[in-house]
Amino acid sequence: MNIILIGVIIYIIFQLILGIYISKFIKSEDDYLLGGRRLGYLLVIFSIFATWFGAESCIGTAGAAYESGLSGVTADPFGYGMVLIIMGLFFAIPLYKMKLTTIADFFRIRYSTSTEKIIAIIMIPTSILWAAAQIRAFGLILSATSEIQLHLAILISAIIVIIYTTFGGLLADAWTDLIQGLILMVGLIVIAILVFFDGINIHETIQNIAKEKLVFTSNNDELLSYSTLKTIEAWAIPICGSLIAQELIQRIFSAKSHTVAWRSSIIAGSLYIFLGLIPLSIGLIGLQLIPDLEYPEQILPLVAQKYLTPVLYVIFSGALISAILSTVDSTLLASSALFSHNVIFNMVNLKSEKMKLKISRLNVLIAGIIAYLLATYAEGVYELVKDASAFGSAGIFIVFIFGMYTKLGNGLTANITLLVGSTVWIIAHYFLKSDLSYIIALTSSFLTFVITTLSEKFSFSLLPQLRKYINKN
Repeated sequence: MNIILIGVIIYIIFQLILGIYISKFIKSEDDYLLGGRRLGYLLVIFSIFATWFGAESCIGTAGAAYESGLSGVTADPFGYGMVLIIMGLFFAIPLYKMKLTTIADFFRIRYSTSTEKIIAIIMIPTSILWAAAQIRAFGLILSATSEIQLHLAILISAIIVIIYTTFGGLLADAWTDLIQGLILMVGLIVIAILVFFDGINIHETIQNIAKEKLVFTSNNDELLSYSTLKTIEAWAIPICGSLIAQELIQRIFSAKSHTVAWRSSIIAGSLYIFLGLIPLSIGLIGLQLIPDLEYPEQILPLVAQKYLTPVLYVIFSGALISAILSTVDSTLLASSALFSHNVIFNMVNLKSEKMKLKISRLNVLIAGIIAYLLATYAEGVYELVKDASAFGSAGIFIVFIFGMYTKLGNGLTANITLLVGSTVWIIAHYFLKSDLSYIIALTSSFLTFVITTLSEKFSFSLLPQLRKYINKN
């Protein structure tokens, strides 16, 4: 049994013990889903950061920078980091003061119960698919570091996460987020120090980076305007698609005050971008460190192996694994919150907090089983996750912005906009194979909301005159 596997087992045991221990303090739905709304700066900051900053933020960003330069890393770290900062600056305070449990609650209050359910139904598959991808990734790592077969490794990883999340809820998640966030931070900073202070001439190294890799748009396209639109598309998906993700909103609502909520989101976003620059930088200079890699996403692990001692490398690998686990339990908790709170509890009027807690935990179990099945049998789960993140989110974003800052629109307007946004994206993405499917869906959703609102106002203003004309004649 190698040292990495031993480290993983120790971390897993610790996580399970923590989840079971914290379950003793969970007495209500708020305790389970929002940590009792009493988390301070340290837990909220690192819970937001660690939930967002997963293994893909390290490995994926470094690989994309190695292969494509800055044009390949608009989403990570810049897009997703900006989401957290924007949330803190503009939305955290008003949303927190509404005393919501999930983001779908906002759409019920602002629009209608049917809008709330549609929002929940659109968001739940995204969370489960993302959990499936992370469970599969953990299974691959567990299998690679041991003699365990892949299917068994995926089953073990799913059982671990399901048990831990079912027992501990958001409070256990927040504490492990704090630990793994600190480990990730230390690991990345140590790698940066060892790489950039290893006798490398930084000025010369930067000069040797190909110029086309230092721009956000690709100049290879025949039309620069089209290239710019593709860049806007790349930024729009993470920002508009993730701004009101339940995983983020849940942590905003868990803060003990609105001040903690907005400040924590801004700090977490800034930390995300700052630390995200490390794998990005390593990816940019990667060709000079380890040239001609067949698989670009190997650059960060290979650099870590080259510069870290065995003990430090084990710690860093453990941090990546724990980041995966953090993302999984966050997504399972988000899907449970949306389904139990916004679908089931709306249909069945429950007063008992114990029963609500049991149902929420049962939903985590069900979501975990579905995620496990997807992780085992869906080979293209990663592409499904990418598509699920874009599906429906254009309409959700437009309806949310209008609902937050205007009094325009009602439940019917919102529902039609959500339907049009989802339908247009499916047609543009799957049938037309457009590179700008998300921008098209956003534009269609905006126009639908405006036109539907104006049509309703025109109809209401015309109706009294029509009645007068009918009565007169």
